[in-house]
Amino acid sequence: MNSRLTEKEGLAALVLRLRAEGIVDKQLMLAVEQTPRGIFVPPIYSDQAYSRRTLPLDCGECMEGADLSLKLLHLLDLRPGQRVLEVGTGSGFTAAVMARIVDRVVTVDRYTTLVHLAVQKFSHLGIENIAAHVGDGQERRTTDGTFDRILVTAAFRETPRVFAERLTSRGVMVAAIGPSDGPQMLVRLTKVGSRFEREDLFPVRFQPVLDGAAAIL
Repeated sequence: MNSRLTEKEGLAALVLRLRAEGIVDKQLMLAVEQTPRGIFVPPIYSDQAYSRRTLPLDCGECMEGADLSLKLLHLLDLRPGQRVLEVGTGSGFTAAVMARIVDRVVTVDRYTTLVHLAVQKFSHLGIENIAAHVGDGQERRTTDGTFDRILVTAAFRETPRVFAERLTSRGVMVAAIGPSDGPQMLVRLTKVGSRFEREDLFPVRFQPVLDGAAAIL
């Protein structure tokens, strides 16, 4: 069996699993089809690119399983013309998929290695509307402005209210809230005025948000 057929079969199986959960966003599925996940997966795990399994990355980080990655993007309700902030570049896959839909993606990771690898993949795929930075995603860059959507693939101990000022009115943020050694809940936060409306979604297990960029790696 060649790698192209494996990629197609893996994608088809993923689409069927998502449909079974009521996720039938054609725009999102087209963006996934245009963004081969196998490019972003460590070569040793290429046959599991579309599996539910969490896969290890460089710098001690990990890549969410395909099902969870797509659920997160579905929850953001992505639309053309939006600007999105992603905190936690990881493999670069979610940023690449979002860039197929929205106007601009700004992705931030504390690990230089991960950002450099992701940028290489964006370039390989010809994706030009992603700005990737090394740094602390909790710090506001004055040049970034505000965002319509924010995705954080890490857990905060409490509602990250500081992000409210980085969202447009009715903007949406998806993140996990809970301790590193206890229950965590994925939440969708919608900006209303100067506050958040919170919607609890489902339990998750993410690494805690860390401050600052990594000194090495």
